[in-house]
Amino acid sequence: MDNNQNEQQFQNNDQNQQIQPAPQYQQNQYQQNQYQQNQYQYQNYQQYQNMGPILKTDRSVWKFILFSILTCGIYSIIFFSGISDDINRVASGRDGKKTTHYCLMSFVLSPLTCGIYAFYWWHTISERIGEETRARGIYTDFSATTFWLWYVVGSLICGLGPLMYVHMLCKTMNQLNTNYNQFGR
Repeated sequence: MDNNQNEQQFQNNDQNQQIQPAPQYQQNQYQQNQYQQNQYQYQNYQQYQNMGPILKTDRSVWKFILFSILTCGIYSIIFFSGISDDINRVASGRDGKKTTHYCLMSFVLSPLTCGIYAFYWWHTISERIGEETRARGIYTDFSATTFWLWYVVGSLICGLGPLMYVHMLCKTMNQLNTNYNQFGR
């Protein structure tokens, strides 16, 4: 009984109290501000979804040389691991391929094949980077030929070919990552 009386009193109190509506101007302004805020949040959400992670765009051959010397080669492992991660993130959505991680290639697969897999890996990653840049409309002549001419033949002729290859790799990956950071997939 007490519950029924309390509910009846509550309903009577609600009917007796008249809620004063806000003036029409304030309601419209509030609704408009709410709509704008929701649109802004939605646009930011869409940009965040499309953007993905920010990829490194400041690779350089001079940092590669300096830090590789200072860390006794450890930086070169980190550097090339980053390259393999970045190309997988950038290109996998378009070509559906996955490049083997640099550490797996250099510490497991290459020793098992007496170094042959390393040449295959460098050939395929160079070709994949070149294909992705061209697919994104970035002019570059980077490809598997770049690896064979600069890294392999260049190391036999003048010894500076591998550094030229790393320079071209840095430049191309910086362009590719900049494009990915701006436009996403």
